[in-house]
Amino acid sequence: MRCTALLFWVSFMLVLAYTPLIAQHDHSHEEEPQHSEHSAQEAHAAEDTHSEEEFDITHTVMHHIADAHEFHAWGDHEHGFTLPLPIILWTDQGLVSFLSSAFHHNDDGSVVVERNGVRVVKYHEKIYYALEEPNDHHAYIEYGEDHASVLNAKPLDFSITKNVFSLLLSALIMLLIFGSTAAKYKFGGAPKGIAGFMEPLILFVRDEIARPNIEGERYKKFVPYLLTLFFFIWVNNLIGLIPIFPFSANLTGNISVTLSLAFLTLLVTNVSANGGYWKHIFMPPVPLWLWPILVPVEIIGVLSKPFALMIRLFANITAGHIIILSLTSLIFLFGTLLVAPVSVLFVLFMNFIELLVAALQAYIFTLLTALFIGLASPAEHH
Repeated sequence: MRCTALLFWVSFMLVLAYTPLIAQHDHSHEEEPQHSEHSAQEAHAAEDTHSEEEFDITHTVMHHIADAHEFHAWGDHEHGFTLPLPIILWTDQGLVSFLSSAFHHNDDGSVVVERNGVRVVKYHEKIYYALEEPNDHHAYIEYGEDHASVLNAKPLDFSITKNVFSLLLSALIMLLIFGSTAAKYKFGGAPKGIAGFMEPLILFVRDEIARPNIEGERYKKFVPYLLTLFFFIWVNNLIGLIPIFPFSANLTGNISVTLSLAFLTLLVTNVSANGGYWKHIFMPPVPLWLWPILVPVEIIGVLSKPFALMIRLFANITAGHIIILSLTSLIFLFGTLLVAPVSVLFVLFMNFIELLVAALQAYIFTLLTALFIGLASPAEHH
């Protein structure tokens, strides 16, 4: 009963943490005072209309699930609290590094900084070389004919963004957890503490994921990879549910990260594949005249399996974040606290669902990876 109450209050505090993060985008700018009663009424009406149109739920949600060069805790960029992260660029003049707080805002939304004779501009969290002479309309940014693409050249960006920071943090957490668990077994005795918690999870991955899907004793050499995959996804899924520093990044909801994980699975699967697997792809057991049709289908199947892994993880994690942020945004969208109780209850419910989804997606990704490895390296009698 105490654990249930504690979990409820932790979830409730997480809901409250979302509120100031979203409220920072609901900026209402006061109009200059008017001298006549008629003009004051018009200004008040215009201000109400402006306030109603000010909050953009799409921009707010997409801003919070996107990567960034700083951790934005609350308020705007001028009066709020922002924790800058290192900007590391390889430019025409060599290596340039500084904190993201060095950027300053321009009228078009871009931010510019100059270091070591190199002037760069940040626009929509992407860094470009700034124009030598700012134009009249877009300052240091040059747009294409569609007014959407940016024509400025880019330096090589090795910056520590929110996602990179979260990646390093999760790696540190996993090293501490597994290092502590290994130390417990090294000195013998019954597992307790963190080791007692980790042992059934490790045995679950070994006995319920790796062993049933990879035949024979070959499963043993893939257990370390499967364990790393499972805990990396699970830990980062849980980190993404905490909306405050240093856990406010959406790492597993980033398509580049899921693409990298899927590519690793593709690499491990095909490198460990035996001759029978490749023979089945390029010399399928069908009449010869069907080979031109079936071989391309088999090759597409090899590529579509990791593609499905990538999209499944990305879509499920991103969808959960969007729903939680959208439900919280209803308070500011309607502009009344009467919506708050309903919004908070729905967000609490979604947080509990996301706790399940966090573990479920890690399990599905690891299970399918083990299945693909097992299919690519069947026993000789198959």
